[in-house]
Amino acid sequence: MLNFDVVIIGAGAAGLMCAAQAGYRGRSVAVVDMGKKAGRKILISGGGRCNFTNEGATPQNYLCANPHFVKSCLSRYTQHDFIELVDRHGLAYHHKTLGQLFCDNSAQDIVDILLTECDWAGVEVFLRNEVIKVERTDTGGYIVTTSEQVFSCQSLVVAAGGLTMPKLGATPIGYKIAEQFGLKVLPTMAALVPFTLHDHDKARFDGLAGVSLPCTAQSEDGTRFKENLLFTHRGLSGPAILQISSFWRAGQGVIVNLLPEVDMQAQLHDWRQEQGSKSLKNLLSTVLPKRFVEVLISEQTVPDKNANQLSHSEIDTLAHALHHWHIKPNGTEGYRTAEVTLGGVDTDELSSKTFEAKKAPGLYFIGEVTDVTGWLGGYNFQYAWSCGWACGQAC
Repeated sequence: MLNFDVVIIGAGAAGLMCAAQAGYRGRSVAVVDMGKKAGRKILISGGGRCNFTNEGATPQNYLCANPHFVKSCLSRYTQHDFIELVDRHGLAYHHKTLGQLFCDNSAQDIVDILLTECDWAGVEVFLRNEVIKVERTDTGGYIVTTSEQVFSCQSLVVAAGGLTMPKLGATPIGYKIAEQFGLKVLPTMAALVPFTLHDHDKARFDGLAGVSLPCTAQSEDGTRFKENLLFTHRGLSGPAILQISSFWRAGQGVIVNLLPEVDMQAQLHDWRQEQGSKSLKNLLSTVLPKRFVEVLISEQTVPDKNANQLSHSEIDTLAHALHHWHIKPNGTEGYRTAEVTLGGVDTDELSSKTFEAKKAPGLYFIGEVTDVTGWLGGYNFQYAWSCGWACGQAC
């Protein structure tokens, strides 16, 4: 049996951050992970360049049944603290719109920084160790049995992730451990995920795969995001759709403003007066992708007329249709392509300062396994750094 002060299940963003912090406090730390490599989700994130934080991260950028839960860790270890860390390691990175920060070279650079920190802190990482069993000892510690070893520890940190990307080895082990020790686990679902469409809508948009346009997507609860929409072979994707998917529920529709920067009522009146002899198809193709305009005409959302043939009521109807385009998804692509898991270990079961389970002293839950889901754009990584840091000060 291998004895450590702290055992962390999961060598992802939150787990490695926590491990380094605990190690720097003089704790002996083991990280166990079933994968061949540490940080597997980090490596494929952001198209391989890892959108590792967001300069504007605030508690308002997170979904949680207890919206106040993330305030403590986000205020104690901020995006600026993580940026300072990567600056110390000489990471080359660049800024994108909406506050996103990406590696210039590769997401491997972020993993290397975390593993270097763990190395400096004396952390031992055990890969290809699948957790088989977790037990509480009579003295209040924990025994973790893996496929390769048996570990004992005073503090056990579960950073096992959610259910997203099962090809990378995602399992429900974190939820099972929580339930084993009497913690409530909220229902989970795929989030930050593309929508699939009903067959009749797939037929409508056949041939539009790859077409992208800026828009504002709105869920039925009124949440809206202004980013790009992308048509795919299976349905709808793009940042606006991924964002709204976290707020969408089965059976609901999504309202899309196809031209958020244009007052279409005024624009149609201008076209009627100044370019009346031109067809609506050609005029709309100056502000929307031509192939998409052709679909709107074929289904009679847009009249097949010249601008000067439009009546006032037709202008009103068309402007409303373009600013309130309604689509009802069939579902999502699920955990296979989702970026995060919505739901998880109920945060009411955890200390917001240390992430320790209130019912099980010495047991901690951090990262995606908890019921905290960030927006698209580096927010989920920032939560991982913040909660990993906070837990690492306590475990």
